[in-house]
Amino acid sequence: MTNQIKIHVLHTGLVKVDKALPFHGLYRNPLAFSGLLRSEKNQVTLPVSSYLIEHPKGLVLIDTGWNKQVRTSNWKELGLQVQINTGYLPTGWAVDERLKALGYRPEDLDYILLSHLHCDHVSGLKHVANAKKIMVSAPEWRTANHLPMVYLPSEWRGVNVQTYNYQNTGLGPTGESYDVFGDGSILQIHTAGHATGMSATLVRGSDGRYVLLAADVGYANRSWEEMLTPGICTSRKAAITSLGWVRDMAHDPNCIETLANHDTNTNQHIITLPY
Repeated sequence: MTNQIKIHVLHTGLVKVDKALPFHGLYRNPLAFSGLLRSEKNQVTLPVSSYLIEHPKGLVLIDTGWNKQVRTSNWKELGLQVQINTGYLPTGWAVDERLKALGYRPEDLDYILLSHLHCDHVSGLKHVANAKKIMVSAPEWRTANHLPMVYLPSEWRGVNVQTYNYQNTGLGPTGESYDVFGDGSILQIHTAGHATGMSATLVRGSDGRYVLLAADVGYANRSWEEMLTPGICTSRKAAITSLGWVRDMAHDPNCIETLANHDTNTNQHIITLPY
């Protein structure tokens, strides 16, 4: 058994959105994030990240990026949501293709942990549906299956998705988290705001140092440094609280890296922690 935790930061697509979507606070028009009635010059292309964690207790994937369907038709994959985002998936970037390049098959995955169920995080789920366990928080699951205009339930239809309940642990902006292995090494931290049941993932080594995978609490590191909420939020107040918590964690001397899912300054790389 290995005595280390290895995090592979992977790009599993690109997404083109209005530049107001990542940084809502910079724009006066409250609907600018939607891109409606705004020109192409306002569009930016951002990476879509997933994270493969090689852990002594199991192989864990965080989020799945885009489905290969977007290579031929964004409309078939996203429907009306193409008005807000356009997906791109270069050859070799699909989540199962990334896994294969690292010597793994979908059925080798012990866990898929979905930070939340927006399309750019769950679109590729069916490519890895043979994972042993696929999980998302219970509040995110409830919300996503009742808001078909915001979420796309077809992306997980037929997939065995299980839910976990947050516990009152005092960790995170809401004081709620879920301990995946029961040893504090991988924690799903409730970070509401952008999505009701969204989780950031905290990966902690035996030396107390950690990596924080911040999902869409902010779209880039500047989000929490400048307190810029995403354009899409279920609660702007909760989003600000979550940003403040991430900022505090990012400034902690024990924090090795804090990663936003869509930061253009984040390249693929590997982070290693002792276990």
